[in-house]
Amino acid sequence: MEQPRIKVGLWVQAALRMGDIDGRPGAVVRRGDPDAGGILLVLRRRDGVSVLSQVRASAESAWMRATGPDAVDEATADAYVARQVNRDPDLWVVEFTAPDLLPPFEAKLID
Repeated sequence: MEQPRIKVGLWVQAALRMGDIDGRPGAVVRRGDPDAGGILLVLRRRDGVSVLSQVRASAESAWMRATGPDAVDEATADAYVARQVNRDPDLWVVEFTAPDLLPPFEAKLID
């Protein structure tokens, strides 16, 4: 039996609030389906960007470093995001300042 999922719009609001509390400001770059859209996180630091894609690992949510284990330049990250949005118009894109390229909330990362 599948566990109930929180609506994506509410999840994004909570993530942004956690980012503010943690000193990692965030913003919604693109709004997707408020109930069931997927999420891409764009994590920015001075010398690069990392994009995390939400995935399912067993019954729990996890995040995959979609642009690889190392930071990439902005053009590479933007191209990846654009390809994913073309494939999934319901996709949310949320950006955070992240000096360590980690999200501002507890997350299981899959490399």
